[in-house]
Amino acid sequence: MNRKRVAIIGIKGYPYVYGGYETLIKSIAERLVKEEISITIYCHASLFREKPAQINGISLKYIPAVESKSLSQLTHSFLSTLHACFCNYDSILYVNVANGPFGFLPRIFGKKTIINVDGMEWQRPKWKGLGATYYKFCAKIVKYSFNTVITDAEEMKKTYAELFNTKSVMIPYGAEKSASHDLDILDKLDLQSGHYYLVVGRMIPDNNLDFILEEFCQSNSEKKLVIVGDDIFKSAYSQKIHQIIQGNKQILIAGYITNYTYLSTLYKHAFTYIHGHEFGGTNPTLVLAMNEACIILALNTRFNKEVLNNGSNGFFFNKKQGSLAKLMDRIEKDEPKESLDLIRNQGPIRVDKHYNWDTISKQYLNILAD
Repeated sequence: MNRKRVAIIGIKGYPYVYGGYETLIKSIAERLVKEEISITIYCHASLFREKPAQINGISLKYIPAVESKSLSQLTHSFLSTLHACFCNYDSILYVNVANGPFGFLPRIFGKKTIINVDGMEWQRPKWKGLGATYYKFCAKIVKYSFNTVITDAEEMKKTYAELFNTKSVMIPYGAEKSASHDLDILDKLDLQSGHYYLVVGRMIPDNNLDFILEEFCQSNSEKKLVIVGDDIFKSAYSQKIHQIIQGNKQILIAGYITNYTYLSTLYKHAFTYIHGHEFGGTNPTLVLAMNEACIILALNTRFNKEVLNNGSNGFFFNKKQGSLAKLMDRIEKDEPKESLDLIRNQGPIRVDKHYNWDTISKQYLNILAD
């Protein structure tokens, strides 16, 4: 039996971990190669000083792009698609709905195409005007340009069915099983276990970091607030965040932390994890927080409610002045320890049952090997 040959297009590269897409592909690709699937990942050439042809059994192709905030990913995906069309792949897996138009061409060459569309990009504040119009156009056409559309949450599956009459297969994001922790990261950041709130995510409007900071400052908490993430493009929004924080010794920007052990440790020892992501489906940072037995304070969206089982695995706040601040004060002073411990203990159990990378990879295997 010949090995199925699969190309993956739409991420920064491997093993470069930048965000949710990269985490998804790293997690499933390393498992799929063990199932006799030949995997090739297309990488942004400019991001890699060293360019090995293969890592961990995964083949790597380095393709250039027009290096700008709006054109980098699209031009990279387009050039990668052209290259892939003339290679002997059986299937091409894309991530990001922005790649919607690129599914047509490989099908002409007899290749099966699959796309993970992720969230409602057309609603995100960072894509206004033409950007939002383009994303919505892509969301409308994926049912024509791809053989299979993958959504990462039941609520996102409903969204595509209701808005675009698009059928999709729901496969969520997952989390690796909690392994070792390294307390050195707490010493490096001058943190004490249980004495800080944690926020993980890029400094972009749809993560609502400005709202979280304003609410934290309104609360009565004497704990610290740690932000893991930043903005490599130094946008006006991220500059606003840095201005809010300036001079506040309770707030710490840790920047990007790609060491998984360090990141897991920060989750594990946080007093609570605050999740302000608004427009996605199953968010990897939220699943990881559950996996590390965090107390979670999440923005009240239908996607976050799905992941947190309608409140069984966390608490919700609204984007109204005082909502999060009052919740912080309540968790610190009034919430019974027994109820907090129950939420902590239930998190890893829910992840193992519903957001297990081994199970998720088998779902991708069934689609790619069909």
